[in-house]
Amino acid sequence: MTVKPKLNVLLCAPRGFCAGVVRAIDAVEEALRIYGAPVYVRHEIVHNKYVVETLKSKGAVFVEELDEVPDTSQPVIFSAHGVPKSIPVEAATRNIFAIDATCPLVTKVHREAELHHKRGRQVLLVGHAGHPEVVGTIGQLPAGSIILVQTIEDIASLQVEDEHNLSYVTQTTLSVDDTRSMVEALTQRFPDIVGPHREDICYATTNRQEAVKQVAPIVDALIVVGSSNSSNSQRLKEVAERSGCKLARLVLRAEDVEWELFANISSLAITAGASAPEILVEEIMDAFAERFDLHVEEVSTANEGVFFPLPRELRRATV
Repeated sequence: MTVKPKLNVLLCAPRGFCAGVVRAIDAVEEALRIYGAPVYVRHEIVHNKYVVETLKSKGAVFVEELDEVPDTSQPVIFSAHGVPKSIPVEAATRNIFAIDATCPLVTKVHREAELHHKRGRQVLLVGHAGHPEVVGTIGQLPAGSIILVQTIEDIASLQVEDEHNLSYVTQTTLSVDDTRSMVEALTQRFPDIVGPHREDICYATTNRQEAVKQVAPIVDALIVVGSSNSSNSQRLKEVAERSGCKLARLVLRAEDVEWELFANISSLAITAGASAPEILVEEIMDAFAERFDLHVEEVSTANEGVFFPLPRELRRATV
């Protein structure tokens, strides 16, 4: 009988689903339960292919824009990332039954941007161009009211009308350290700039990155379970590399693991992005257990008890 090599596994906690993701997925499943299929969803409800395919199998139909939705009385759900204000307006014009599953922490950023705008401040948004959350935040205000800054160089070359009347908000799923550097650069260049009362990086992003920072320097390799189009999952991989882990990979399913890279390791850390379900962590753990004799230890850096209720349209329907 072949003796399996021993592998110490450090399982990061917290990991996986955050409260905003749970709320968004529950919104789709509850809408399907109440109204039946199909339920339309504008954009991927969360950035995880396994989750999207599972919901498709239950009757969810994913579209990128509302013009792909036929005239129907069935619900249309907006994803957790948030949408520009033009989208609910378009939905109302067409008498679409819209349910907004935007994460409340993203909505908080939207309200901050609106408040700064009402007070006459130019709003700067720290984020990644093209990400649905950034598109949604920019779309809360009239065109030109928000300037996107992605790098320190963007800040250095930025030209504004009144540097004494600026504010900033940030994408919720960024690297905590990168964002800190960006905010420092903003406040150094524009000492009068006004920021959020509480930082915009969401609690789940912060907690998952903190757990990775603790384990990354002491393991041979680290796996982030998540989709390649998930911002918070990509950031976890980057945090691991910056924190000293020589081999960090973002993996969706066990079949995606490049086993030759892990052949000679003796220690491994595993975490999961905020949109990755625990079942995928278990699948990858099982795949490692087929090849190694595992000793598993959980490393916990925070306790999360955050809960967000369903969108009010679904709460009313369930009463």
